[in-house]
Amino acid sequence: MIAIGSDHVAFNFKKEIIDYLLEGGYKIKDFGTFSLERVDYCDFGFKVGEAVARGDCDKGLLFCGTGVGVSISANKVKGIRAVVCSEPYSAKLSREHNDTNILALGSRVVGIDLAKMIIDIWLRTTFDGGRHCGRIEKITQYEQ
Repeated sequence: MIAIGSDHVAFNFKKEIIDYLLEGGYKIKDFGTFSLERVDYCDFGFKVGEAVARGDCDKGLLFCGTGVGVSISANKVKGIRAVVCSEPYSAKLSREHNDTNILALGSRVVGIDLAKMIIDIWLRTTFDGGRHCGRIEKITQYEQ
C-alpha cells in the first residue's frame, strides 16, 4: 500500500499519478488534499509520514510545488527518510543506499512523464543493505 498526499498546488498532479499507479496495479491510500482549496503542505507531509512510520503503508509519495516543503514535514516524523528527487538516478540511489521510504516530487519542477519514470524506478528499487545498514542505524539511533 502506498500513502499519497499533496497540497493544493499539486492536487491535479497527484490525481494523474494516482490514476497511473492504479492502472499499474498498485494499491494506494490518498491522504488528501481533495480539492484546489488552499491548504498547508505540512499537514499532508505529517499524515503520509505517520502512515508509513506506523506501517499502515509500505511507502509514501508526496507532492507540492517543489517537493521540498512536504519532504521537510515528512522527515519530522520519527522513522521517515523522505527524499526530493527531480531525476531518476537520485531516486534509485536513495532507495539502494538510504532506504528512503517516502519520495517527494515538485509539480512545478518535474513534468508528469518524468515524474512517472522517477516513481517507477523508486518503487522498483530495493535497499542494498550491507555497508549501508550501519549508516541507517546511526540515523535511527540519532532520532531516539
